[in-house]
Amino acid sequence: MENLKEILAGCKRKERQSQEKLYRQFYPVLFALCKNFFEDKHDVVTAINNGMMKVFKNLHQYDAAKGEFFNWMYTTVRNAALTLLRDKKTQTFEYEEITESMYFEANENPFTELEYHDIEVYLNQLPIATRRICGLFYLDGFSVKEITESLAIKEGTVKWHLSESRNRLKIIFEKSL
Repeated sequence: MENLKEILAGCKRKERQSQEKLYRQFYPVLFALCKNFFEDKHDVVTAINNGMMKVFKNLHQYDAAKGEFFNWMYTTVRNAALTLLRDKKTQTFEYEEITESMYFEANENPFTELEYHDIEVYLNQLPIATRRICGLFYLDGFSVKEITESLAIKEGTVKWHLSESRNRLKIIFEKSL
């Protein structure tokens, strides 16, 4: 397999074979990322494709001195998934608006001791809306405020989903012991 620098150089020259190699190389991890946002496989693939189109279009903006290519690409695809999520008119779920009186406590991250595959198994047991918010907060490091802005929902709703994810994951973790 060609090294990443050679593939990226080909992508900058707009070579289709290099673009395909890059896409195929990172498809599994990007699929897992976008699966956190969408249940329908078509939506997952659409988010990946939208994100990779942005990667190819903006590859000249990537600066290796600022960080790893994977992190830049992952963030680009994640943002494309969030954009698609916001733009979808007919969502299969509804965020239930929560009042401020609901309790949320941001204790330690429940995923710190788990391997990625285990995290995916546990997250898939959560309802889609809760899974999205939980993944953005605990895995991607978004703040509550950033999540509210990205998903265009109220802060109380985000806090409720985070509390709900902790409660559900606690039960799931206890059952698996």
